[in-house]
Amino acid sequence: MIALNDYLFSGNTVLKILHQYSNDLRNSAKSTHNSIDLAHSNFLIQIIELLEHNDFLTSQSQRIKEFYKYPFLAFTFKGRIKSLIRSEEKFNGYILEFIYKYYKANGKFPSEAEIKSKLICFRDLIAYRIVISMPACHIKNGESRSEVEQKYLYEIADVLPEFLEERGFTAELSGFAEERYSDRLKEEVRPYYRDYVSTPRSTGYKSLHITFYDNLARCYTEVQLRTKEMDDFAEIGDANHFGYERLQNARRTKRDEIPMGECIYFDEAYERLTKLQELELADLDVNMFSAINNQLINDGCGLFRGRQILPFEHLSRFQNDLID
Repeated sequence: MIALNDYLFSGNTVLKILHQYSNDLRNSAKSTHNSIDLAHSNFLIQIIELLEHNDFLTSQSQRIKEFYKYPFLAFTFKGRIKSLIRSEEKFNGYILEFIYKYYKANGKFPSEAEIKSKLICFRDLIAYRIVISMPACHIKNGESRSEVEQKYLYEIADVLPEFLEERGFTAELSGFAEERYSDRLKEEVRPYYRDYVSTPRSTGYKSLHITFYDNLARCYTEVQLRTKEMDDFAEIGDANHFGYERLQNARRTKRDEIPMGECIYFDEAYERLTKLQELELADLDVNMFSAINNQLINDGCGLFRGRQILPFEHLSRFQNDLID
């Protein structure tokens, strides 16, 4: 079985690794008639195209950046292309989740066609994050900064879809169950958001997520809205570490319930995921990537951490005067 790990020790660039891995997967898929590996190869080609032909990102990020209309808020805007390792983990994770849920519900395994139908939903290879913070000088006595910031977060969420649709984007339905819609969002925008603020994930993670189709660039992009408190929790807090451990345990449980040899597609996805999770990043030899350990990382190529797109930081323009 071919796995990404096979290509991470030869000093090649991420782009070279992608070309080799995708090509070898395609050739193997043809010889074994494995349509899931073929879909996997095509997924990697999407990432290749994004890295090789990314001139549109300047226009895209500029159109989103224009949204900054709140001069009293500290407002950070960042974009990223999902890293190769995270993309590979997510692709194989989708296979595991779908096969496991299908098996539990039906007592049998899904067909190749059914699995493939679940592998065309990657709409966050490009994502932007808007993080807001209210400077202390604007917090009145007795006010809660968290509550004030959340008020503005939902206000931004209410007007963002129309703002971006005027600039060539189309908001996509979220697929969130209607009973999980938040009353804090305007009724007309609720179906577009995955509201993890009113309904946090089990890890405590909070954020508002919305997906757009960029009609000019002809690609999907995700926008996340967070307060700084939420962003800290996601990036350096318990949501990061605790969530990872729970995910590991959940996958091990699925392996116990679906024995080796029962479903080749589950077996291969599980093995690829396990190999990635057991990587010692300091041992890797990838051009422009260095690590002392799995925490101290200098990723200059988007292998492990997302490749950054034109970050912009807007400090509040009014640090000393209250704005009525």
